[in-house]
Amino acid sequence: MQTGGRAGDGQQQRSFLYRWLKARRHALNAWGASYSRIPDDPVLDPAVFPWTGEIARHWTTIRDEALAIYRHADAIPPLRRISPDHRRIATDDAWRSFFLIGYGNEVPGNIKRAPRTYELVRRIPQLNSAFFSILAPGAHIPRHRGVTKGIVTAHLGLSVPSDWQGCTIEVDGQEVHWRDGEWTVFDDTCFHEVWNRTNQPRIVLLCQVERLLRWPASWLAKFGLAYIRRSPFVREAREELARWEATYREFEDRAPGD
Repeated sequence: MQTGGRAGDGQQQRSFLYRWLKARRHALNAWGASYSRIPDDPVLDPAVFPWTGEIARHWTTIRDEALAIYRHADAIPPLRRISPDHRRIATDDAWRSFFLIGYGNEVPGNIKRAPRTYELVRRIPQLNSAFFSILAPGAHIPRHRGVTKGIVTAHLGLSVPSDWQGCTIEVDGQEVHWRDGEWTVFDDTCFHEVWNRTNQPRIVLLCQVERLLRWPASWLAKFGLAYIRRSPFVREAREELARWEATYREFEDRAPGD
């Protein structure tokens, strides 16, 4: 059975504004950094975000929902299938993402499979996206950086390989390791690279939240996020996620005991 859909088979022409913003995003990010109301560090202390403590207290509940979903790993979409714009760094199926919320868009079928996780992440102020991010054994994500300074990325370790030192993210030259029940928070506009050199998958809850900025950078960031949420990038991803949700349902229907 062929899984998923056909993201990017007829990828739409990006608008002039989309291409203009993308070409200038790093200069805009550098300008916006001076207006940040939180430290402009590559790796951030989770305590900067008060909500991290409450979510971490429930990490085993979130982990249990993630592991139940992972039973049908082949029906969890590879990121490159959801987002053609990620194909440069996600060249195979080793990086999979099970979305609950993506750029403000909810995936109802997936939410029903992780209701407690959804209930918890909805408490996060200025949440942009929330999903389970899965790296297969031996996976490598090449050096890259994100689009906008208006977003901060946070990973909650759920199922980290027992050889946790072999599973690494390097952010702006700083090596960081995930641990079960702990947050890793970073600025993904800094260059970062990821390795899973172990024989076990790495599963985290990945949340993107809006960065606290002063005006006028706060206005520009909100405009940029609003534009991205209405862009072909997100529209194509939303359509592809709907196709993969149907695929996941088929896997559930075929599996005994589900």
